Amino acid sequence: MNLPENETENIMYRRSILCLSTIVALGLPIAGLCLFPADVSVAQSKDTSGRVYELRTYTTLPGRLPALNKRFADHTIRIFAKHGMKSEIYWIPTDDARKDNTLIYVLSHDSQEAADKNWAAFAVDPEWIKVRDASEADGKILAKAPERVFMKITDYSPGK
Repeated sequence: MNLPENETENIMYRRSILCLSTIVALGLPIAGLCLFPADVSVAQSKDTSGRVYELRTYTTLPGRLPALNKRFADHTIRIFAKHGMKSEIYWIPTDDARKDNTLIYVLSHDSQEAADKNWAAFAVDPEWIKVRDASEADGKILAKAPERVFMKITDYSPGK
């Protein structure tokens, strides 16, 4: 079965994001540099679509990861979509230090400018504010502000 070209590209992008995000999420950004030949620039990209990917890491207060997961599953992903943010993939680490307090995920946006607009609109969305406040009625969820990294796919990404 042949997939439509845009669906094939979508699958290839997801594979690339999975590989890169796993390296970054595991705290091995230097290892990522070692995986590519020395004559290839890590900033090299032929992607002219402008699409950007955003790797986000949330660290929760003790015992609050279930509340964060519930908020994402029940509300946040849908509200992201309403504001043009495409959910690519979500992970919970398996190492002992982070398995009970960390959510890592990737969003994509049409461009960096779109990402800025998407987040600005999300932040003031009345539905989001209501959901956030309700989920934190029994206490704050996050231990610190989310970490984020914006990324573009390189021309040498596997499966691109």
